[in-house]
Amino acid sequence: MKRHINKVAILGSGVMGSRIALHFAGIGVQVLLLDIVPKELNAAEAAKGLTPEHPAVKNRIVNEALQAAIKSNPSPVYAQDAVKHVKTGNFTDNMKDIAACDWIIEVVVENLAVKKSVFDQVEKFRKPGTLITSNTSGIPIHLMAEGRSEDFQQHFCGTHFFNPPRYLRLLEIIPTPHTQPEVIDFLLHYGDLYLGKTTVLCKDTPAFIANRVGVFSIMAIFHIMQEMGLNIDDIDALTGPVIGHPKSATFRTADVVGIDTLVRVAKGVLENCKEDESLKIFEIPSFLRQVVENNWLGDKTGQGFYKKTKGEGGKEILTLNLQTMEYGPRQKAKFASLDAAKPVEDLKQRTKMLAAGSDKAGQFYQQLFAHLFSYVSNRIPEIADDLYKVDDAMKAGFGWELGTFETWDLLGVAQYVTVIEGKGLTVASWVKDMLAKGITQFYKVENGKKLYYDRHTQAYKVIPGAASFIILENYASNTVWKNSACKLYDIGDGVLCIDWQTKMNTIGGEVLEGVNKAIDIAEKDFRGLVIGNDGANFSAGANVGMIFMLAAEQEYDELDMAVRLFQRTTMRIRYSAIPVVVAPHALTLGGGCEMCLHADKVQASAESYIGLVELGVGLIPGGGGTKEMTVRASDEFVEGEIDQEWLKNRFLTVATAKVSTSAQEAYGLGILRKGHDEITFNPSRVIADAKRSVIVMAEEGYTRPQERKDIRVLGRSALGTLLTGINAMHFGNYISDHDAKIAGKLAFVMCGGDLSEPTLVSEQYLLDLEREAFLSLSAERKTLERLQSVIKTGRPIRN
Repeated sequence: MKRHINKVAILGSGVMGSRIALHFAGIGVQVLLLDIVPKELNAAEAAKGLTPEHPAVKNRIVNEALQAAIKSNPSPVYAQDAVKHVKTGNFTDNMKDIAACDWIIEVVVENLAVKKSVFDQVEKFRKPGTLITSNTSGIPIHLMAEGRSEDFQQHFCGTHFFNPPRYLRLLEIIPTPHTQPEVIDFLLHYGDLYLGKTTVLCKDTPAFIANRVGVFSIMAIFHIMQEMGLNIDDIDALTGPVIGHPKSATFRTADVVGIDTLVRVAKGVLENCKEDESLKIFEIPSFLRQVVENNWLGDKTGQGFYKKTKGEGGKEILTLNLQTMEYGPRQKAKFASLDAAKPVEDLKQRTKMLAAGSDKAGQFYQQLFAHLFSYVSNRIPEIADDLYKVDDAMKAGFGWELGTFETWDLLGVAQYVTVIEGKGLTVASWVKDMLAKGITQFYKVENGKKLYYDRHTQAYKVIPGAASFIILENYASNTVWKNSACKLYDIGDGVLCIDWQTKMNTIGGEVLEGVNKAIDIAEKDFRGLVIGNDGANFSAGANVGMIFMLAAEQEYDELDMAVRLFQRTTMRIRYSAIPVVVAPHALTLGGGCEMCLHADKVQASAESYIGLVELGVGLIPGGGGTKEMTVRASDEFVEGEIDQEWLKNRFLTVATAKVSTSAQEAYGLGILRKGHDEITFNPSRVIADAKRSVIVMAEEGYTRPQERKDIRVLGRSALGTLLTGINAMHFGNYISDHDAKIAGKLAFVMCGGDLSEPTLVSEQYLLDLEREAFLSLSAERKTLERLQSVIKTGRPIRN
């Protein structure tokens, strides 16, 4: 049966339900969001004289929940107009409307009796063959299927989204013994391709995979912390980004998720997993019981392990002292091995250093890794048959950059078996059997594909679905060329990919050298080029430190050469003899955005935050960005127009340093081109999709474009209008003197300079104006102050 998901019903509009609804709406699916009818009027409704039967009353709960979700930050949708895809209603009047839906997702309270009562209603109206799933984090899926019709049971399973659904990529699929295999396969594929999820097939065990392992990790840290006499600030310094975990680390994560939720999951394992060899770890320590009794549940109650306060010096975050149960100022963690490892950029190398430490921090990591490795080995096959599913779940659900089995590989499987057993913990027999066969790694890479050890066959297998993904580090053996910043990979089928790894993936001379070299090599021997990487961000822009150094030392000839090199590189991207596709993700700022603007095509991750931000540091886009936004404004011009909106809109995008909050929003900013540039919802697929785009263009007979000499600029007429607007903003104290000066320079370039009438100009003409403005601004003291602030603090100052 070929399924299409055109309309989804979400039953329950709470925090999860409303956000799942908006995530579906964000990809263009029609959504019916339903909830219960209020039991009584509120004061506002009574004052208006409404009755309980009035639609505004009956839909109050669902409408208020939806509005709260829409206003939440970060936004649960890729673009605000997606909200139009959501229709609200209530269980009493609108349950019948689920008959028109292709997928029904139940997201009501975590109570089996309530869920079963909802399913009673669903059975009355659901058409046979419709998917029906439950978003539960704890109730056994098979219990919800009991007593239902055969068709219901065959099309029913658990689909556990993580909150917030837009940003946390994990979607756990939990079938029952009755679920049809085609339903499982469809949900795994749909979640991956359309919802952008890492879909993981789980067993119907308590807490499934991610919460079972994740909560074990947190509880183990609590116990190790007490044994070693560490405090909250120590733990969050040790368990955050330094080991590839989110900034929220351990205790901040508990505050965000809800300390009561953490306790509930831990108790659920205690009560339902009597065979778990590490069951004692899930016992609730006294400090945890105390914070729950105090109703200090984290963000939802305004305080938990941390508490925000307002003092004379502004906002301050206090930390809970677990001995005194009083809040106090945060304390800086002091560990020699931590200080030594922090400057190391490479996570794998850093993790090795930390685990090898001989101080208290090193001892903490050895304890933590021993507990984690022991635990996950013993959860196979209880919670998952295959080890890669555990790693996928932890990376997508808890934001770990390295999975537990990946970390074990990194630190040495055999070596850590000795460490684990030396601490009185156990290692599953299948791991020892693996080592006895001479297999010393859980994963290996062959021909660009990652393989995992399969305990059933005692051999390596390709991870299912891996053909849809290109992970660049897997292509290390296919390196065609490299310098100290870049690597050029042959990713197959005649396509190259240039990747660079610098701090925040900033773009300096070596990256520009790499891009030019990649195009040279591709033009000679390959079909095309992808510009993309596996870093946390595509690029935070040009190397600000280099610009500041050259400008501060008044090395203007060298700065001029650097700007010319950047411009030549973006123009080389545009006018190469082979198709060049840029594959951005996450931060794509300044120079990274300029690469996108000049690509034959952009294949963007849905979570791409793209923009030209140079005005914030006192400059204008100097790598062809100002020129290209002027070109796009010219291309939007319609003969006979009397206004200048087409230019004004592009000017404002640059002048206000707008950054899209998603790839979809970048269409509205004119950075991505509708009908041309494409979006990939699963970030793991971006480079593979970009590669396909290169192949399509090559097979269609790609021809090198001709440089433009037909760009319409408006000269003085438009320049006067823009300057008037800038002066008005300045007069109203909305912008500073220096802001006004920068904006004036930008307007001068985008209007083509001091021309007496509209004129057709070349790209090179605009590039020269752009470069001159960039260089003149770099000599300004206030620009240097802004650049210096970014280097020191990561943020520009307003001067």
